[in-house]
Amino acid sequence: MNGSDSISRNTAFAFAAQLTSAVFTAGVTLYLVRKLGPSGYGLFALAVAIGAMLVLLADLGVTQSAERFIADRRSQPGAIAALLGDALRLKLIAATVACGALIALAGPIADAYGEHDLVWPLRAIAVAVLGQTLLFLYRGTFVALRRVSLVWRLMTLESAVEAAATVALVATGAGAAGAAWGRAAGYVFGALVGAVMARRLVGRLNSGRLDSDPAAPATGNRLRIARYAGALFVVSVAFVAFEQVDVLLIGAILSTTSVAIFEAPLRLGAFLGYAGQALAFGVAPRLSRGGEQRPNVAAFESALRYLVLVQAALLAPVLVWADPIVDLLFGSDYASSAPVLRALAPFVFLSAIGTFVTLAVNYIGEARSRVPFAVGAVLVNLAIDAVLIPDIGVIGGAVGTDVAFALYVLAHLWICRRLLGFSLRPLVGTLVRALVAAGAMAGVLAAFGTSDLSTLEVVCGALAGAAVYCAVLLAAGAVSISEIATLGRRLTRPA
Repeated sequence: MNGSDSISRNTAFAFAAQLTSAVFTAGVTLYLVRKLGPSGYGLFALAVAIGAMLVLLADLGVTQSAERFIADRRSQPGAIAALLGDALRLKLIAATVACGALIALAGPIADAYGEHDLVWPLRAIAVAVLGQTLLFLYRGTFVALRRVSLVWRLMTLESAVEAAATVALVATGAGAAGAAWGRAAGYVFGALVGAVMARRLVGRLNSGRLDSDPAAPATGNRLRIARYAGALFVVSVAFVAFEQVDVLLIGAILSTTSVAIFEAPLRLGAFLGYAGQALAFGVAPRLSRGGEQRPNVAAFESALRYLVLVQAALLAPVLVWADPIVDLLFGSDYASSAPVLRALAPFVFLSAIGTFVTLAVNYIGEARSRVPFAVGAVLVNLAIDAVLIPDIGVIGGAVGTDVAFALYVLAHLWICRRLLGFSLRPLVGTLVRALVAAGAMAGVLAAFGTSDLSTLEVVCGALAGAAVYCAVLLAAGAVSISEIATLGRRLTRPA
């Protein structure tokens, strides 16, 4: 097995993977939003939301648990093959049962929502989940082994096949069911490619022992993985419930059209948080404490600081240009989504930071510390939604997401600070400077207008706003030219 890549190179490939997936996903989403309309896209979004809950039962926390132990033993090829082999067996059992159940129960679930046309989208999503959960196991293995270049190749192939299949099926008139089957085609293909890549990287999978020494006693990989997976499963259930509770409640209280109005900007907000996962893929495996490894706290602090700077730059366009962004991306039928996007600004800012700190805690080996905060975030979101959605509609879902996610992220920052011992004071200083720069950027964007912008105005405004943002950061001392040059050299340096 080849050696690992550097933090900067892994981060660059992780960002490339996220960007490639985001481009394909954004393109498919925009196509579906316009081709299916609010009603058809609402059906697809509801099926995907139910599938997101099913992923939990198909995974049971096994993927993230296996990642943690593989990262701990990345210098032991025999142990890696054993861990991956046992994780795969656990996943196949759970996924087969969970996905088979959704296929069987698709009819009753569709009847419960009063949408008979939901049946085949749900069955297609069940197949998609089977492929998705296996693909994520292979992706996690490559991240844990610090070979994120493989993740980029894998996700690019999966995204391309999914996009092509989805567009082809929907174009022939297959509707929401066609969109779901396109998603299934992409994930199943990705799982097969991931299996081939994993075999080439770690060799033939086996099971039963964590040590490369053939004389070492079997130590029960599956039990070890399952124990840590238990806490991760609870956290995953809570987090997916947190993500989907708004969609499910809006669908039940309002309508599937309202689901589309809310879910479209929410997915856009998730795209804008991809930088967090990219940095997590590069840095989080270095926080493992297995064997003689020690957490790389300096890399963690630097990554967190860069995330604050990147995410703050997104606040200005989300707040000032929400109307033209929604009109450009989703069309005039989604005009009501603009206030939702504006209301989700805090979530957009925190999304990348939240992804980064939660994955960091997993690799440190303290997933159990996350459980009360994850459950608490769901309850807060649910309570706010239940009160506000009947009164103020989809904006209530955005408020619940903002408040609950802010508490969730702050709690995980506290866990990381307790475990790694870093100081929050420099981070607070960076945040203040970034918000000042974001305010200056917002002023520039507002000067170009807040609605009905021409293409030229959008381009010129974006360039001017970005220039002002960077200039204020430099003037305030948040970054320096030499630091930017050093970072650029690291990203382009060969492995």
